[in-house]
Amino acid sequence: MKTPYIALLSAGTLALAACGQKTTTTENTTATTTNTEMTTATTVAPSAGQTFANTAAASDAFEIATSQMALTKSSSASVKKYAQKMIDAHTQSTAKLTTAVSGLTPPIAPDGTLSATQQQTVDSLKSKSGADFDTAYIAAQTAGHQQTLDALKSYAATGDVPALKTFASTLVPTVTAHLNMAKGLKA
Repeated sequence: MKTPYIALLSAGTLALAACGQKTTTTENTTATTTNTEMTTATTVAPSAGQTFANTAAASDAFEIATSQMALTKSSSASVKKYAQKMIDAHTQSTAKLTTAVSGLTPPIAPDGTLSATQQQTVDSLKSKSGADFDTAYIAAQTAGHQQTLDALKSYAATGDVPALKTFASTLVPTVTAHLNMAKGLKA
């Protein structure tokens, strides 16, 4: 008589264990769903202000990196002189950007990571020297300054952060001058 009782008790225990396991699985699924929802919520697209600050910081980083190469790879005195002006001006621009975003709420931290196109241009310039470098550098400076000028004008007109709108509008004349200088360079 003990055997059927033990079998019944074992079956009941196994059934309860299975129920407990199912509950745990349901709880884990709920927890996983909640974690996925939280992860999705934290990967929100950056604000227009953050995007602009990143674009400006990357532009400065690009101009400085390519101009530092020009100091050693260029065969033209005028290109080297222009390159030094770009290093100085874009170092100042980075400092102005840092000042413009300091104390903003929500905070904006400029990220100077180069875009894929900018990085490709830097990599391409690394393999050039002399007149070939000069030609490619002048083209990169002209294109880069035009893109920066367009971004500055656009943000100055429609930006969402007043401090960055002011930053953008005050740099328009400087970047216009840099663009005109780049267009006047000869390889």
